[in-house]
Amino acid sequence: MDMVTQKLAAFSEWLWDWPLVLLIMASGIFLTFFYKGKYIIEIKLHFNNTYKKMFQKTEDTGKGTVSGFAAACTAMANTIGVGNIGGVASAIVSGGPGAVFWIWIADLFGISLKASEIILGQRYREKFDESMDEYVCDRSFVMKNSMGWKVGGIILAFFVVVFGPWTNVVQSEAVTSSVAEAFHINSYITLAVLGITVFVTIFGGLKRISGAMERVVPVMAIVYFGAVLILLLMNIVNVPQAFLGIIKSAFSPTAAVGGFAGASVRQAIRYGIARGVYSSDAGTGYGMVAHAPAITDHPIRQSSWGWGEVVVDLVVCTMTALAIIITKSYIVYPDITSAHLTTVAFGHVFGNIGTLFMGVAITVFAWTTIIGLYYSCEKSINYIFGDSKFNKIAVRLYMLYFLVPIIFFSNLEADLLWAITDLISGMYVIVTLILIFANLKEIKRLFNDFWYRFLPAKEKGENPPVVSYGEVKNK
Repeated sequence: MDMVTQKLAAFSEWLWDWPLVLLIMASGIFLTFFYKGKYIIEIKLHFNNTYKKMFQKTEDTGKGTVSGFAAACTAMANTIGVGNIGGVASAIVSGGPGAVFWIWIADLFGISLKASEIILGQRYREKFDESMDEYVCDRSFVMKNSMGWKVGGIILAFFVVVFGPWTNVVQSEAVTSSVAEAFHINSYITLAVLGITVFVTIFGGLKRISGAMERVVPVMAIVYFGAVLILLLMNIVNVPQAFLGIIKSAFSPTAAVGGFAGASVRQAIRYGIARGVYSSDAGTGYGMVAHAPAITDHPIRQSSWGWGEVVVDLVVCTMTALAIIITKSYIVYPDITSAHLTTVAFGHVFGNIGTLFMGVAITVFAWTTIIGLYYSCEKSINYIFGDSKFNKIAVRLYMLYFLVPIIFFSNLEADLLWAITDLISGMYVIVTLILIFANLKEIKRLFNDFWYRFLPAKEKGENPPVVSYGEVKNK
Protein backbone atom coordinates (compact mmCIF):
# COMPACT_ATOMS: atom_id res chain seq x y z
CA MET A 1 0.00 0.00 0.00
CA ASP A 2 2.88 2.36 0.72
CA MET A 3 4.20 1.77 -2.79
CA VAL A 4 0.75 2.44 -4.32
CA THR A 5 0.47 5.63 -2.29
CA GLN A 6 3.89 6.79 -3.43
CA LYS A 7 3.15 6.07 -7.10
CA LEU A 8 -0.24 7.77 -7.05
CA ALA A 9 1.13 10.71 -5.09
CA ALA A 10 3.99 11.07 -7.59
CA PHE A 11 1.63 11.03 -10.57
CA SER A 12 -0.74 13.43 -8.81
CA GLU A 13 2.21 15.69 -8.05
CA TRP A 14 3.15 15.71 -11.73
CA LEU A 15 -0.43 16.29 -12.90
CA TRP A 16 -0.99 19.19 -10.54
CA ASP A 17 2.43 20.69 -11.10
CA TRP A 18 2.92 23.69 -13.37
CA PRO A 19 1.13 22.42 -16.54
CA LEU A 20 -2.30 21.95 -14.93
CA VAL A 21 -1.87 24.86 -12.50
CA LEU A 22 -0.99 27.20 -15.36
CA LEU A 23 -3.84 25.82 -17.49
CA ILE A 24 -6.42 26.54 -14.80
CA MET A 25 -5.08 29.99 -13.97
CA ALA A 26 -4.67 31.00 -17.63
CA SER A 27 -8.24 29.83 -18.36
CA GLY A 28 -9.64 31.72 -15.37
CA ILE A 29 -7.80 34.91 -16.28
CA PHE A 30 -8.84 34.65 -19.93
CA LEU A 31 -12.51 34.11 -19.07
CA THR A 32 -12.46 36.97 -16.57
CA PHE A 33 -11.47 39.33 -19.40
CA PHE A 34 -13.74 37.49 -21.84
CA TYR A 35 -16.68 38.47 -19.61
CA LYS A 36 -15.27 41.99 -19.26
CA GLY A 37 -14.83 41.44 -15.55
CA LYS A 38 -18.58 41.47 -14.95
CA TYR A 39 -18.48 38.45 -12.64
CA ILE A 40 -16.17 40.42 -10.33
CA ILE A 41 -17.18 44.09 -10.61
CA GLU A 42 -20.99 43.80 -10.94
CA ILE A 43 -21.35 43.01 -7.25
CA LYS A 44 -24.79 44.58 -6.77
CA LEU A 45 -26.41 42.63 -9.60
CA HIS A 46 -24.90 39.33 -8.52
CA PHE A 47 -25.88 39.96 -4.90
CA ASN A 48 -29.47 40.68 -5.97
CA ASN A 49 -29.55 37.50 -8.08
CA THR A 50 -28.21 35.34 -5.27
CA TYR A 51 -28.20 36.18 -1.57
CA LYS A 52 -30.99 38.75 -1.75
CA LYS A 53 -33.29 36.15 -3.31
CA MET A 54 -32.93 34.03 -0.18
CA PHE A 55 -35.16 36.53 1.65
CA GLN A 56 -37.68 37.11 -1.14
CA LYS A 57 -40.94 35.17 -1.42
CA THR A 58 -41.35 35.65 -5.18
CA GLU A 59 -40.93 32.47 -7.20
CA ASP A 60 -38.43 32.07 -10.02
CA THR A 61 -39.88 32.30 -13.52
CA GLY A 62 -38.95 30.01 -16.37
CA LYS A 63 -38.62 26.27 -16.93
CA GLY A 64 -36.91 23.88 -14.57
CA THR A 65 -37.31 21.36 -11.76
CA VAL A 66 -36.22 23.26 -8.64
CA SER A 67 -35.71 26.90 -7.70
CA GLY A 68 -32.47 28.64 -8.57
CA PHE A 69 -31.66 28.91 -4.85
CA ALA A 70 -32.30 25.20 -4.26
CA ALA A 71 -30.00 24.33 -7.19
CA ALA A 72 -27.35 26.64 -5.75
CA CYS A 73 -27.65 24.97 -2.33
CA THR A 74 -27.08 21.59 -4.00
CA ALA A 75 -23.99 23.07 -5.64
CA MET A 76 -22.82 24.67 -2.39
CA ALA A 77 -23.15 21.32 -0.64
CA ASN A 78 -20.06 20.49 -2.68
CA THR A 79 -18.48 23.92 -2.32
CA ILE A 80 -18.96 24.25 1.44
CA GLY A 81 -17.56 20.99 2.72
CA VAL A 82 -14.50 19.13 3.82
CA GLY A 83 -12.55 20.93 1.10
CA ASN A 84 -12.97 24.13 3.11
CA ILE A 85 -11.80 22.42 6.30
CA GLY A 86 -9.63 19.42 5.43
CA GLY A 87 -8.49 20.81 2.08
CA VAL A 88 -7.31 24.09 3.57
CA ALA A 89 -5.54 22.25 6.38
CA SER A 90 -3.85 19.94 3.88
CA ALA A 91 -2.75 22.94 1.78
CA ILE A 92 -1.16 24.67 4.80
CA VAL A 93 0.61 21.50 5.98
CA SER A 94 2.07 20.91 2.49
CA GLY A 95 2.52 24.46 1.20
CA GLY A 96 2.71 26.60 4.30
CA PRO A 97 0.53 29.66 5.08
CA GLY A 98 1.33 31.05 1.63
CA ALA A 99 -0.88 28.38 0.08
CA VAL A 100 -3.89 30.30 1.42
CA PHE A 101 -3.05 33.28 -0.80
CA TRP A 102 -3.11 31.02 -3.85
CA ILE A 103 -6.46 29.60 -2.73
CA TRP A 104 -7.70 33.21 -2.90
CA ILE A 105 -6.27 33.62 -6.41
CA ALA A 106 -7.81 30.34 -7.55
CA ASP A 107 -11.19 31.52 -6.21
CA LEU A 108 -10.95 35.00 -7.73
CA PHE A 109 -10.39 33.74 -11.26
CA GLY A 110 -12.46 30.63 -10.64
CA ILE A 111 -15.66 32.71 -10.55
CA SER A 112 -15.69 33.03 -14.34
CA LEU A 113 -14.91 29.32 -14.73
CA LYS A 114 -17.85 28.32 -12.56
CA ALA A 115 -20.15 30.79 -14.31
CA SER A 116 -19.21 29.21 -17.64
CA GLU A 117 -20.12 25.76 -16.34
CA ILE A 118 -23.53 26.99 -15.18
CA ILE A 119 -24.22 28.57 -18.57
CA LEU A 120 -23.37 25.31 -20.36
CA GLY A 121 -25.50 23.27 -17.96
CA GLN A 122 -28.52 25.50 -18.58
CA ARG A 123 -27.95 25.71 -22.32
CA TYR A 124 -27.44 22.02 -23.11
CA ARG A 125 -29.66 20.38 -20.49
CA GLU A 126 -32.29 17.82 -21.41
CA LYS A 127 -35.75 17.14 -20.02
CA PHE A 128 -36.42 13.58 -18.84
CA ASP A 129 -40.13 12.73 -18.64
CA GLU A 130 -40.45 8.92 -18.67
CA SER A 131 -37.98 7.74 -16.02
CA MET A 132 -37.90 10.92 -13.93
CA ASP A 133 -39.42 14.38 -13.99
CA GLU A 134 -36.20 16.34 -14.14
CA TYR A 135 -33.97 18.59 -16.22
CA VAL A 136 -30.53 16.98 -16.42
CA CYS A 137 -27.04 17.83 -17.64
CA ASP A 138 -23.37 17.12 -17.03
CA ARG A 139 -20.16 17.05 -19.06
CA SER A 140 -21.37 14.13 -21.17
CA PHE A 141 -24.63 15.87 -22.10
CA VAL A 142 -22.72 19.01 -23.11
CA MET A 143 -20.25 16.91 -25.09
CA LYS A 144 -23.07 15.28 -27.05
CA ASN A 145 -25.49 18.20 -27.47
CA SER A 146 -22.94 20.88 -28.31
CA MET A 147 -20.28 18.91 -30.17
CA GLY A 148 -21.97 15.69 -31.29
CA TRP A 149 -19.54 13.50 -29.33
CA LYS A 150 -22.07 10.89 -28.16
CA VAL A 151 -19.54 8.03 -27.85
CA GLY A 152 -17.06 10.31 -26.09
CA GLY A 153 -19.83 11.22 -23.68
CA ILE A 154 -20.45 7.55 -22.91
CA ILE A 155 -16.74 6.93 -22.22
CA LEU A 156 -16.61 9.95 -19.92
CA ALA A 157 -19.85 8.96 -18.17
CA PHE A 158 -18.51 5.45 -17.56
CA PHE A 159 -15.35 6.91 -15.98
CA VAL A 160 -17.42 9.11 -13.66
CA VAL A 161 -19.73 6.24 -12.72
CA VAL A 162 -16.81 3.98 -11.77
CA PHE A 163 -14.38 6.43 -10.18
CA GLY A 164 -16.56 9.34 -9.04
CA PRO A 165 -17.67 7.72 -5.75
CA TRP A 166 -14.04 7.29 -4.68
CA THR A 167 -13.62 11.04 -4.15
CA ASN A 168 -16.05 10.59 -1.26
CA VAL A 169 -13.52 8.60 0.74
CA VAL A 170 -11.91 11.93 1.67
CA GLN A 171 -15.25 12.93 3.18
CA SER A 172 -15.84 9.72 5.15
CA GLU A 173 -12.24 9.71 6.43
CA ALA A 174 -12.76 13.25 7.70
CA VAL A 175 -15.97 12.20 9.45
CA THR A 176 -14.53 9.12 11.17
CA SER A 177 -11.35 10.88 12.33
CA SER A 178 -13.20 13.94 13.63
CA VAL A 179 -15.98 11.98 15.35
CA ALA A 180 -13.41 9.67 16.94
CA GLU A 181 -11.46 12.71 18.17
CA ALA A 182 -14.57 14.45 19.51
CA PHE A 183 -16.82 11.65 20.75
CA HIS A 184 -14.57 8.56 20.82
CA ILE A 185 -17.17 6.66 18.78
CA ASN A 186 -16.10 3.54 16.93
CA SER A 187 -15.58 4.23 13.22
CA TYR A 188 -17.82 1.32 12.21
CA ILE A 189 -20.78 2.89 14.01
CA THR A 190 -20.03 6.28 12.46
CA LEU A 191 -19.83 4.84 8.96
CA ALA A 192 -23.03 2.83 9.41
CA VAL A 193 -24.99 5.95 10.44
CA LEU A 194 -23.39 7.96 7.63
CA GLY A 195 -24.25 5.32 5.04
CA ILE A 196 -27.87 4.95 6.16
CA THR A 197 -28.61 8.67 6.28
CA VAL A 198 -26.99 9.27 2.88
CA PHE A 199 -28.96 6.41 1.32
CA VAL A 200 -32.30 7.62 2.71
CA THR A 201 -31.68 11.09 1.29
CA ILE A 202 -30.48 10.14 -2.19
CA PHE A 203 -33.24 7.55 -2.53
CA GLY A 204 -35.76 10.41 -2.58
CA GLY A 205 -34.34 11.88 -5.78
CA LEU A 206 -33.57 15.47 -6.74
CA LYS A 207 -36.40 17.15 -4.85
CA ARG A 208 -35.48 15.46 -1.56
CA ILE A 209 -31.80 16.18 -2.15
CA SER A 210 -32.33 19.85 -3.04
CA GLY A 211 -34.86 20.23 -0.21
CA ALA A 212 -32.38 18.88 2.33
CA MET A 213 -29.59 21.07 0.99
CA GLU A 214 -31.83 24.16 1.00
CA ARG A 215 -32.46 23.67 4.72
CA VAL A 216 -29.05 22.46 5.88
CA VAL A 217 -26.41 24.31 3.82
CA PRO A 218 -27.22 27.94 4.78
CA VAL A 219 -27.55 27.04 8.47
CA MET A 220 -24.30 25.08 8.65
CA ALA A 221 -22.39 27.86 6.83
CA ILE A 222 -23.67 30.53 9.23
CA VAL A 223 -23.01 28.44 12.36
CA TYR A 224 -19.47 27.54 11.24
CA PHE A 225 -18.73 31.15 10.30
CA GLY A 226 -19.94 32.30 13.72
CA ALA A 227 -17.82 29.76 15.58
CA VAL A 228 -14.64 30.70 13.71
CA LEU A 229 -15.44 34.39 14.17
CA ILE A 230 -15.52 33.88 17.94
CA LEU A 231 -12.16 32.09 17.75
CA LEU A 232 -10.67 34.99 15.78
CA LEU A 233 -12.11 37.63 18.13
CA MET A 234 -10.52 35.80 21.05
CA ASN A 235 -7.19 36.09 19.22
CA ILE A 236 -7.83 39.38 17.44
CA VAL A 237 -4.32 40.77 18.09
CA ASN A 238 -2.86 37.90 16.06
CA VAL A 239 -5.14 38.26 13.03
CA PRO A 240 -3.15 41.04 11.23
CA GLN A 241 0.07 39.05 11.70
CA ALA A 242 -1.62 35.94 10.27
CA PHE A 243 -2.71 37.82 7.15
CA LEU A 244 0.78 39.29 6.77
CA GLY A 245 2.30 35.82 7.10
CA ILE A 246 -0.03 34.46 4.39
CA ILE A 247 0.93 37.19 1.91
CA LYS A 248 4.64 37.11 2.73
CA SER A 249 5.01 33.34 2.46
CA ALA A 250 3.06 33.30 -0.82
CA PHE A 251 6.11 34.86 -2.50
CA SER A 252 8.97 33.63 -0.36
CA PRO A 253 9.82 30.21 1.13
CA THR A 254 8.32 29.39 4.52
CA ALA A 255 11.02 28.58 7.04
CA ALA A 256 10.92 25.38 9.06
CA VAL A 257 9.41 26.03 12.50
CA GLY A 258 8.91 23.45 15.25
CA GLY A 259 7.58 20.30 13.61
CA PHE A 260 6.77 22.10 10.33
CA ALA A 261 9.39 21.21 7.71
CA GLY A 262 9.01 24.43 5.73
CA ALA A 263 7.69 24.97 2.21
CA SER A 264 8.84 26.52 -1.05
CA VAL A 265 6.89 29.06 -3.10
CA ARG A 266 6.38 26.33 -5.67
CA GLN A 267 4.67 24.15 -3.06
CA ALA A 268 2.54 27.05 -1.86
CA ILE A 269 1.25 27.69 -5.38
CA ARG A 270 0.76 24.03 -6.25
CA TYR A 271 -1.16 23.06 -3.11
CA GLY A 272 -3.01 26.35 -2.84
CA ILE A 273 -4.45 26.21 -6.34
CA ALA A 274 -5.14 22.45 -6.19
CA ARG A 275 -7.05 22.78 -2.91
CA GLY A 276 -8.70 25.99 -4.10
CA VAL A 277 -10.08 24.21 -7.15
CA TYR A 278 -11.22 21.27 -5.03
CA SER A 279 -12.96 23.41 -2.40
CA SER A 280 -14.73 25.77 -4.82
CA ASP A 281 -15.30 23.19 -7.60
CA ALA A 282 -14.53 25.93 -10.12
CA GLY A 283 -13.46 24.31 -13.37
CA THR A 284 -14.45 20.76 -12.39
CA GLY A 285 -17.77 20.82 -14.25
CA TYR A 286 -19.98 20.29 -11.22
CA GLY A 287 -21.72 23.60 -11.92
CA MET A 288 -23.19 22.07 -15.09
CA VAL A 289 -24.82 19.34 -13.02
CA ALA A 290 -26.15 21.24 -10.03
CA HIS A 291 -27.58 24.23 -11.91
CA ALA A 292 -29.09 22.43 -14.89
CA PRO A 293 -32.48 21.82 -13.18
CA ALA A 294 -32.75 25.42 -11.90
CA ILE A 295 -35.82 27.48 -12.79
CA THR A 296 -34.60 30.79 -14.21
CA ASP A 297 -35.61 33.33 -16.84
CA HIS A 298 -32.14 33.36 -18.44
CA PRO A 299 -29.04 31.10 -18.19
CA ILE A 300 -26.82 34.11 -17.46
CA ARG A 301 -28.92 35.10 -14.47
CA GLN A 302 -28.42 31.65 -12.96
CA SER A 303 -24.70 31.97 -13.61
CA SER A 304 -24.59 34.71 -10.97
CA TRP A 305 -24.46 31.85 -8.50
CA GLY A 306 -20.95 31.22 -9.79
CA TRP A 307 -20.10 34.45 -7.98
CA GLY A 308 -22.26 33.61 -4.98
CA GLU A 309 -20.79 30.17 -4.38
CA VAL A 310 -17.16 31.17 -4.78
CA VAL A 311 -17.58 34.14 -2.41
CA VAL A 312 -18.89 31.76 0.27
CA ASP A 313 -16.01 29.38 -0.41
CA LEU A 314 -13.50 32.23 -0.16
CA VAL A 315 -14.84 33.36 3.21
CA VAL A 316 -15.06 29.88 4.74
CA CYS A 317 -11.59 28.86 3.50
CA THR A 318 -10.07 32.06 4.88
CA MET A 319 -11.73 31.61 8.27
CA THR A 320 -10.49 28.02 8.50
CA ALA A 321 -6.97 29.02 7.50
CA LEU A 322 -6.81 31.80 10.08
CA ALA A 323 -7.95 29.40 12.80
CA ILE A 324 -5.13 26.97 11.92
CA ILE A 325 -2.43 29.63 11.51
CA ILE A 326 -3.29 31.64 14.63
CA THR A 327 -3.34 28.54 16.83
CA LYS A 328 -0.14 27.31 15.11
CA SER A 329 -1.68 23.86 14.94
CA TYR A 330 0.24 22.97 11.77
CA ILE A 331 3.49 23.62 13.68
CA VAL A 332 2.59 21.98 16.98
CA TYR A 333 0.99 18.92 15.36
CA PRO A 334 3.01 18.28 12.17
CA ASP A 335 1.82 14.68 11.86
CA ILE A 336 -1.86 15.68 11.70
CA THR A 337 -3.43 16.79 8.45
CA SER A 338 -6.80 17.15 6.73
CA ALA A 339 -9.93 17.96 8.79
CA HIS A 340 -8.38 16.44 11.91
CA LEU A 341 -5.99 19.41 12.10
CA THR A 342 -8.85 21.92 12.11
CA THR A 343 -10.52 19.93 14.88
CA VAL A 344 -7.32 20.15 16.92
CA ALA A 345 -7.18 23.92 16.34
CA PHE A 346 -10.69 24.37 17.73
CA GLY A 347 -9.87 22.11 20.64
CA HIS A 348 -6.80 24.22 21.39
CA VAL A 349 -8.96 27.36 21.82
CA PHE A 350 -12.29 26.06 23.10
CA GLY A 351 -11.21 22.86 24.79
CA ASN A 352 -13.51 19.87 24.65
CA ILE A 353 -16.45 21.98 23.46
CA GLY A 354 -14.48 23.07 20.39
CA THR A 355 -13.54 19.50 19.58
CA LEU A 356 -17.16 18.39 19.92
CA PHE A 357 -18.36 21.25 17.74
CA MET A 358 -15.91 20.40 14.96
CA GLY A 359 -16.89 16.74 15.13
CA VAL A 360 -20.49 17.74 14.43
CA ALA A 361 -19.61 20.44 11.85
CA ILE A 362 -17.33 18.21 9.80
CA THR A 363 -19.89 15.42 9.86
CA VAL A 364 -22.58 17.73 8.48
CA PHE A 365 -20.19 19.26 5.93
CA ALA A 366 -19.13 15.83 4.69
CA TRP A 367 -22.70 14.50 4.66
CA THR A 368 -23.94 17.28 2.38
CA THR A 369 -20.88 17.00 0.13
CA ILE A 370 -21.36 13.26 -0.30
CA ILE A 371 -24.99 13.78 -1.28
CA GLY A 372 -24.02 16.51 -3.74
CA LEU A 373 -21.39 14.26 -5.28
CA TYR A 374 -23.92 11.45 -5.61
CA TYR A 375 -26.22 13.71 -7.61
CA SER A 376 -23.31 14.52 -9.93
CA CYS A 377 -22.46 10.85 -10.49
CA GLU A 378 -26.12 9.95 -11.03
CA LYS A 379 -26.26 12.23 -14.10
CA SER A 380 -23.70 9.98 -15.77
CA ILE A 381 -26.03 7.02 -15.20
CA ASN A 382 -28.83 9.11 -16.73
CA TYR A 383 -26.67 9.82 -19.78
CA ILE A 384 -25.70 6.17 -20.35
CA PHE A 385 -29.24 4.76 -20.08
CA GLY A 386 -31.23 7.75 -21.35
CA ASP A 387 -34.82 8.52 -20.47
CA SER A 388 -35.89 4.87 -20.25
CA LYS A 389 -37.14 2.37 -17.67
CA PHE A 390 -33.60 0.98 -17.46
CA ASN A 391 -32.42 4.37 -16.23
CA LYS A 392 -34.61 4.16 -13.13
CA ILE A 393 -33.42 0.62 -12.35
CA ALA A 394 -29.76 1.50 -12.93
CA VAL A 395 -30.02 4.53 -10.63
CA ARG A 396 -31.32 2.39 -7.77
CA LEU A 397 -28.53 -0.17 -8.19
CA TYR A 398 -25.91 2.55 -8.49
CA MET A 399 -26.84 3.95 -5.08
CA LEU A 400 -25.47 0.77 -3.51
CA TYR A 401 -22.16 0.92 -5.40
CA PHE A 402 -21.84 4.62 -4.55
CA LEU A 403 -21.84 3.82 -0.84
CA VAL A 404 -19.11 1.14 -1.04
CA PRO A 405 -16.02 3.45 -0.93
CA ILE A 406 -17.61 5.60 1.78
CA ILE A 407 -18.30 2.73 4.13
CA PHE A 408 -15.47 0.28 3.46
CA PHE A 409 -12.40 2.35 2.46
CA SER A 410 -12.33 5.35 4.81
CA ASN A 411 -9.38 3.79 6.68
CA LEU A 412 -6.97 4.48 3.81
CA GLU A 413 -4.14 6.92 4.44
CA ALA A 414 -5.13 10.60 4.04
CA ASP A 415 -2.24 11.16 1.60
CA LEU A 416 -3.53 8.36 -0.62
CA LEU A 417 -7.09 9.70 -0.47
CA TRP A 418 -6.02 13.18 -1.51
CA ALA A 419 -3.85 11.75 -4.32
CA ILE A 420 -6.87 9.86 -5.70
CA THR A 421 -9.06 12.95 -5.35
CA ASP A 422 -6.49 15.14 -7.10
CA LEU A 423 -6.21 12.69 -10.01
CA ILE A 424 -9.96 12.47 -10.58
CA SER A 425 -10.39 16.24 -10.14
CA GLY A 426 -7.60 16.81 -12.65
CA MET A 427 -9.39 14.74 -15.27
CA TYR A 428 -12.64 16.62 -14.62
CA VAL A 429 -10.85 19.95 -15.02
CA ILE A 430 -9.26 19.03 -18.36
CA VAL A 431 -12.57 17.84 -19.85
CA THR A 432 -14.48 20.84 -18.49
CA LEU A 433 -12.00 23.34 -19.92
CA ILE A 434 -12.21 21.67 -23.33
CA LEU A 435 -16.01 21.98 -23.27
CA ILE A 436 -15.93 25.61 -22.17
CA PHE A 437 -13.49 26.73 -24.84
CA ALA A 438 -15.19 24.65 -27.54
CA ASN A 439 -18.45 26.51 -26.81
CA LEU A 440 -17.17 30.05 -26.33
CA LYS A 441 -19.17 31.32 -29.30
CA GLU A 442 -22.48 30.14 -27.84
CA ILE A 443 -21.53 31.32 -24.35
CA LYS A 444 -20.70 34.75 -25.77
CA ARG A 445 -24.05 34.89 -27.60
CA LEU A 446 -25.96 34.20 -24.38
CA PHE A 447 -23.79 36.59 -22.39
CA ASN A 448 -24.37 39.46 -24.81
CA ASP A 449 -28.07 38.66 -25.06
CA PHE A 450 -28.51 38.98 -21.30
CA TRP A 451 -26.42 42.08 -20.70
CA TYR A 452 -27.33 44.09 -23.79
CA ARG A 453 -30.91 43.02 -24.60
CA PHE A 454 -32.66 41.04 -21.85
CA LEU A 455 -31.47 42.96 -18.78
CA PRO A 456 -31.98 46.46 -20.27
CA ALA A 457 -35.51 45.43 -21.29
CA LYS A 458 -36.20 44.26 -17.72
CA GLU A 459 -34.86 47.50 -16.29
CA LYS A 460 -37.21 49.47 -18.57
CA GLY A 461 -40.17 47.58 -17.13
CA GLU A 462 -40.69 45.45 -20.22
CA ASN A 463 -41.41 41.71 -20.02
CA PRO A 464 -39.11 39.94 -22.50
CA PRO A 465 -39.81 36.23 -23.11
CA VAL A 466 -37.98 33.75 -20.89
CA VAL A 467 -34.77 32.39 -22.41
CA SER A 468 -34.90 28.70 -21.52
CA TYR A 469 -33.63 25.38 -22.80
CA GLY A 470 -34.23 21.71 -22.18
CA GLU A 471 -36.63 20.57 -24.88
CA VAL A 472 -34.02 18.29 -26.48
CA LYS A 473 -34.81 14.62 -25.90
CA ASN A 474 -32.19 11.98 -25.19
CA LYS A 475 -32.00 9.67 -28.22
